[in-house]
Amino acid sequence: MRRVDIHAHIVDPVYTQELCDLLDLEAEPTAEGQILYRRDGVTVAWTRENWFDIPLRISEMDRKGIDVRALSLSTPNVYHWSGAAQIDVTRRINDTLAALCRTYPDRYVGLASLPLDDVDASLAEIDRAVGELGMKGVIIGSNINGIALNDARYERLWQRIDALRLPVFEHPMFPKDISDLREFELPLRVGLIFDTTLVATRLIYGGIFERYPNFPYIMAHTGGALLMLLERLDNGYRLFPDCRKYISQLPSVYAKRLYYDTTAFGKAALTLALETVGTDHLLLGTDDPYIDSDLTHVERLNLEPAARDAILGGNAARLLRI
Repeated sequence: MRRVDIHAHIVDPVYTQELCDLLDLEAEPTAEGQILYRRDGVTVAWTRENWFDIPLRISEMDRKGIDVRALSLSTPNVYHWSGAAQIDVTRRINDTLAALCRTYPDRYVGLASLPLDDVDASLAEIDRAVGELGMKGVIIGSNINGIALNDARYERLWQRIDALRLPVFEHPMFPKDISDLREFELPLRVGLIFDTTLVATRLIYGGIFERYPNFPYIMAHTGGALLMLLERLDNGYRLFPDCRKYISQLPSVYAKRLYYDTTAFGKAALTLALETVGTDHLLLGTDDPYIDSDLTHVERLNLEPAARDAILGGNAARLLRI
C-alpha cells in the first residue's frame, strides 16, 4: 500500500519573490541555513535553498518511505493580493503546481489555491484546476484577510464544493489581529493553531457541515485544539440559543465527521485524536518541507496493521481518489 502524505507544500521561487515584493519583506539569513522573510518583527514566510531542489525532495521521500505527497501552497497563500492580481497569482501558482505533478505523476498530486476575494473567480478556478489541471482538491485558509469562512459570501462556494464532493484541505492563516503576538514567533507557533481551532468552530456552529455534508474537510495540525474543546462546544450548544441557531446536533457530531492530519506529531495529541475520531478519519501529514518528519510519529502509536495502513495512506488515497 502506498504511503500518502496529505500535508506537504510547494515552495516556488517566483511566488516567494512576488510575496516579498508585495509585502516589503526583509530577508534574514540564519546560522542554521534558513532565510526568514520578516516584517515588523514577524516571520511571514521562510525557506531553505535546498527546498527548491525537487529531485532532492523526491529522494527524501524515498528515504522516509513516503510514496505520494499532496502539495499545496502554504501560508500566506494568495490572499494578500487583491482583485485581478489575486486571480493572476492564483492561476500562476496552480499552473506551476500542476506542471510539477505532471513531471512526477506517481509522486505528487495537487491541491489548488483559490482567489477567495472573488467567489465567482474561485468557482471558475475550481472548474479549471480540477477539470483541466487534474487537481485532487483545494486548499483554503482558515480566514481570508480576516473574513470568516462561514460568512454568507462563501455559501455558493461551499455549495459547489459539496456538489463535487471535492476534498478541502484547511491550512491555518495568521489570526486577524497579531498585534499582541510580536515575539517568539507566536503568530506561527500559537496563532496558526488558534485560527485552525476558530475556523472549525465557526464552520460547525455556522451550520456549514449540516447544510453541506458530502465533502471531506481535512484539518491541518490535527485540528489545532478543536478535539480538546469538544465538550466545551457541546456545552455551548446545550446552554446558549446562538450555539443552536444553525445546527440540529451537538458540535462533536460534526467534528467527528471531519478529517485530521497527523501534524500535531505528539503521541498524546494523536492518541486523543484516535480515541475521538478513530483511525478512518486520520491522515498522514508531515508539513514537508517545513518540518523534517517521516512516518515515526504514526508508527510509534503501536496500531494494528490495518489501522496503521489506513492512516499512512489508505484514507488519503480514498479521499483524493488516487
